[in-house]
Amino acid sequence: MRGKLKQPPMPAGSGGVRMRAHLGSLRARLVLYVFCIMTMASLFTSAAYVVMLSAGWLRPLFITQMMSPIWMVCVSSIIGTVITAWIGKYYLSPVTQVIAATKRVAKGDFSVQLPMEDGRGEMGDLVRSFNRMTRELGGIEMFRSDFINSFSHEFKTPIVSIRGFARQLQRDDITDEERREYATIIADESTRLANLATNILLLSKLENQQIVTEKTAFRLDEQLRSCILLLEKQWEQKHLELVIDLEEVTCYGNAEMLSQAWVNLINNAIKFTPEGGTIGISLVAVDDTATVQVSDTGIGMDRETQQHIFEKFYQGDKSHHGEGNGLGLAMVKRIIALSRGKITVDSVKGKGTTFTVQLPVKG
Repeated sequence: MRGKLKQPPMPAGSGGVRMRAHLGSLRARLVLYVFCIMTMASLFTSAAYVVMLSAGWLRPLFITQMMSPIWMVCVSSIIGTVITAWIGKYYLSPVTQVIAATKRVAKGDFSVQLPMEDGRGEMGDLVRSFNRMTRELGGIEMFRSDFINSFSHEFKTPIVSIRGFARQLQRDDITDEERREYATIIADESTRLANLATNILLLSKLENQQIVTEKTAFRLDEQLRSCILLLEKQWEQKHLELVIDLEEVTCYGNAEMLSQAWVNLINNAIKFTPEGGTIGISLVAVDDTATVQVSDTGIGMDRETQQHIFEKFYQGDKSHHGEGNGLGLAMVKRIIALSRGKITVDSVKGKGTTFTVQLPVKG
């Protein structure tokens, strides 16, 4: 990860410059259209006046020299109106289609797409932006529906389990061993339900949070060691080997929030690594960027799972479904984003997974 090239940042205000350039171009085009309409109307009127004057038609119409300017203004207005209607129909037709499509979007139809994406100029930009907007809105609506369905399922499952085993405890013909087993299941499902509620509230808070407060300077390597010790019971139960390589790095940020991210990543590695496997945790600093890697020799992920791993409630490995609720990595990604960092995943099915987090050490 050393010496990784970064793309230069986009200059501040470049979006506003492009917007002003588009508006200036649109104004210039409208001025050009008006000029063309006036010029064409004047040319047609002058031509008609010359023809009628040459043919001697003006005298019978009582068009004297004094009335000629008024006559030319009237004829120019009529010709200009016809030309404007013709050009306006051609030029405003895409706008009319956009307005009609917008009304459909307002009614909740996000599948509408305009067929003029290959157009040039401002209208082409407008159509492409509109189609991109509807695709994004459609994706958000689909994500919202999936979230509601997933949340309902995750919340309902432990409740149904608790209710079922509670009814079993009401029976008089069960043994003491069965009674203890059912009570343990109820306790575990209650804990799972409480954790789900806590994680949802925490994730909701993180998603609505835009500014990180309570920043302090802290030793990132010491924080990682504390998180490893916090999960000592879990990795010792599975006889996992930990390979730890941590440079001394001082970081400025919200220590408590980042600690939640490390606990989730390390706990995730423990959960998906078979007994006797290896977990690696490393920390290096290059310039003003700290890079943390959490790797394991677990079951790994396929390409499709890697694409959805940071989505809420997504669980690629159904065999570990009861051990989590699919919110941990979504919280990790949000915490890293709030800390102005980025997280990536690299995994090979059956060989293991590596999560890489890059953070600015100066917050």
